[in-house]
Amino acid sequence: MSYQRTISCHEIQPILKEIIWYKRLEVAQIQQDMTWASLQRQLTSAPPIRDFITALQQSIYKPSLIAEVKKTSPEKNIIRPDFEPVSIAQSFKKGGASCISVVTDKKFFHGGFDHLRAIRYTVTLPLLCKDFIIDPCQIYLARSAGADAVLLMAAILKNQELENFLRVIHYLGMNAVVQVNNLSELDRVLELQDVRIVAINNHNYQDFTSDISITQQLLAARRSQLQNLGIVIISDSGIQTVDDLSLVRDAGVQSVIVGEYLLQQTDLELAVRSLLQSKFPVHF
Repeated sequence: MSYQRTISCHEIQPILKEIIWYKRLEVAQIQQDMTWASLQRQLTSAPPIRDFITALQQSIYKPSLIAEVKKTSPEKNIIRPDFEPVSIAQSFKKGGASCISVVTDKKFFHGGFDHLRAIRYTVTLPLLCKDFIIDPCQIYLARSAGADAVLLMAAILKNQELENFLRVIHYLGMNAVVQVNNLSELDRVLELQDVRIVAINNHNYQDFTSDISITQQLLAARRSQLQNLGIVIISDSGIQTVDDLSLVRDAGVQSVIVGEYLLQQTDLELAVRSLLQSKFPVHF
């Protein structure tokens, strides 16, 4: 592949610097092993795209739930010892999740595009590929594995990179979920063209804490601007209770990503139902 890039890690938190360093090696290996032509050929056999945004908006739950499949995290190690990606995703669907987030990073989260592909062929919900995207080849691999949406992190990408990747993702028929951690990143993203979904990450990579007040603070400052632009707003990390759901919903959130809390429960289907239905009952 001829596409080359460099990432400035200035002001990126230490754990992200390490992750990006390894991600560069991973991308370099992909570029060595595959040509653009071979990547594009894979798209011909990719599963049909499902409408990620519509699934979130048409959910009877407010906010809707994107349930996350991941085995580990850098700070907590193994989250769920009996990790079976497909059965986990199936349980999340049965419980009432609107979409599934699949963490595909190998080095730090023990994920992979194989997890995404396996879930795609057994679960009908739209899928979000959650990774540290630094190169278009990762976007092509995500689509060929069945992704319907791809996460882009403002913390590790410059504006031009975000715009380029947004165009690639939309060209392939998917949606981009642009993740921000602070007001500065949100303001950067609001200057970009064709941003459709913004995820506010409540996770602090410095001390590994989560605080949903980050969502409240950012939306207190920019809620009207986001709504005027028709942007779907997601809150990610730190959500564990129905009260948390109520707080972010009142702040203006339309969907939430919940992973670790659900994965730590014994009965995954029941955990999803309990989180959603205790406040917002559903009829099956």
